[in-house]
Amino acid sequence: MFKGGYIGRLARVDLSRRSASEEPIAPEVLRKYLGARGVAAWYYRREIGPDVDPVSPENRIIFMTGPLTGTPLPSTTKFGLATKSPETGGYLCSNSSGFAGPYLKCAGFDGLVVMGRAPEPVYILIDDGEARVEDAGELWDLKTAETEQALKKRHGPARVGVASIGPAAVSGAAIACVMVDGRSFGRGGAGAVMASKNLKAVVVRGTGEVPLALPQEVRELGLTAARAAREGKQAHTSFGTAQYTDVMNELGCYPTRNFTTAVFEGIDTIKATYMVDHYKTGNRACYRCPVACAQVCEVKDGPFKGAVSDPEYETIGAFGGQCGISDFGAIVAANQFCDEYGLDTMSSGTIIAYAMECYERGLFATEQTGGVDLRFGNAGAMLEVLRQMGEGKGLGRDLASGFRALAVRYPETVPYMMHAKWMPFAAYEPRGFHGIGLGFGTSVRGACHNVGGWTIRDELLTGQYDRFAVIGKGALVKKTQDVRGYVDSLGLCTVVRSSLGFTDNPEGKALEYVTGVDFTRELMEIGERVICLERTILVREGRTRADDMLPDRIMTEPLPEGMARGRVLTPEMYNTMLDEYYTLRGWDPNGVPNPERLRELGIDPEG
Repeated sequence: MFKGGYIGRLARVDLSRRSASEEPIAPEVLRKYLGARGVAAWYYRREIGPDVDPVSPENRIIFMTGPLTGTPLPSTTKFGLATKSPETGGYLCSNSSGFAGPYLKCAGFDGLVVMGRAPEPVYILIDDGEARVEDAGELWDLKTAETEQALKKRHGPARVGVASIGPAAVSGAAIACVMVDGRSFGRGGAGAVMASKNLKAVVVRGTGEVPLALPQEVRELGLTAARAAREGKQAHTSFGTAQYTDVMNELGCYPTRNFTTAVFEGIDTIKATYMVDHYKTGNRACYRCPVACAQVCEVKDGPFKGAVSDPEYETIGAFGGQCGISDFGAIVAANQFCDEYGLDTMSSGTIIAYAMECYERGLFATEQTGGVDLRFGNAGAMLEVLRQMGEGKGLGRDLASGFRALAVRYPETVPYMMHAKWMPFAAYEPRGFHGIGLGFGTSVRGACHNVGGWTIRDELLTGQYDRFAVIGKGALVKKTQDVRGYVDSLGLCTVVRSSLGFTDNPEGKALEYVTGVDFTRELMEIGERVICLERTILVREGRTRADDMLPDRIMTEPLPEGMARGRVLTPEMYNTMLDEYYTLRGWDPNGVPNPERLRELGIDPEG
């Protein structure tokens, strides 16, 4: 069926037996679900049952590339991951940039499925068509950058990618991420799953090339698209995703002090221009990226002198406005710590903001924090509690277990947990533009601005939609989610996707040139198919309409200031949007996909 893009096989590693094998991937599965996120979800539905404990040997980690991953087109750096989340207790999809995904394809595999649990620390080595399990005892306690350096020295460094976990996962943090060549599978705790399997890292060495149906056409298109991306994404090169910080604050949509307000008075010293003028030292790019949006920053003086990291909008929001921190040096230091210890910055910052509110309300005592005065705006306290989270000590150990576990241990604090499906909110205020609230609620992995649908452009940047309207938001969220469903399955960074025609009206020849099959016009349907397949997984795991709801604070407490002052997203308003969304998806009022609609999409209702 395909003349390029796909290898047509995956590696399967059973850590319990220290064995490795390979198996074909059915072409019809690739045709229906495209790759990466979609195909990983298909394997998840077949292999991870609803009763599987996230940190048991029965859980699996499914890494999957897309048809564009590793090709000569720009920013073909992405690959996907699916597993059951220790943070939320349910289905998790994630994607990462870096080099490990492209080199996995160049090593001769579309994907990797990891099973079982090794009796001792190990790492998986994928080396040009061969998969094997290696001892990792001497690596187990290393930080992620140290692990990456050691493994690239051992197996490279040329054309080697490393996905590894850090001390946070080893200490049991449910919000531990997987670092991938400086990027990450960030949300949901995939790092904790790797740690539960005694798996320190996956190392990929791939010296081959991805097969292409029309190699010359692909290279010519790649040059044209790279030029378009450089010209069209200059703001990303100059400021990265931090460019949205000042905009969100001005519009009254910037979560501050655990969503108690949406305007941060300290914005001037954490916004993008201040970052560039005072901290930026350069840019960093992922695989074949012409944009290089990562903003490398260094703290040159003060208590955090020497810290180096590349904070994104979400990280700045989580450790900045959310925690009431206006010291950008502290944000750089917090980002560096999370990267080195392997913690998701978004969950970490939002959970610390929750802890700060609980501390100020007297729900957490100084004795619990280890003597730390955990008030909003205390940068030193934020860093100290973050250290506790990474090392698994004190209150930090509880915080690193995530909201789901915290709700059991500290039930009186539940009203101050800003989450959907136990995933902490991203740094956008639903009372300031209502579509993002529906996106948070219906996101298959829990509150997420990407998987849930990035409605910021339509509601805030272009003004195409009235941000405070309710009618029409179901259609908007469905559309943005379907786009993300197929884009996450391509193996392409979303920043450059429009340069190749991958929008909500897909066009262009990229897929035809790479694979030999022209199914670009079907991509929106494929995106919807991916979303509906994932929803069947959620239903099987017991998720209902109640799990698509938002915290009471969003629905009952009006915003106190800013351009969205007085706004609230009431239950009636939210349910109107949710009903519209369910109807358009062909789901019943409880959010269960109708069997007829599943069959229309080519999904077996029985699994």
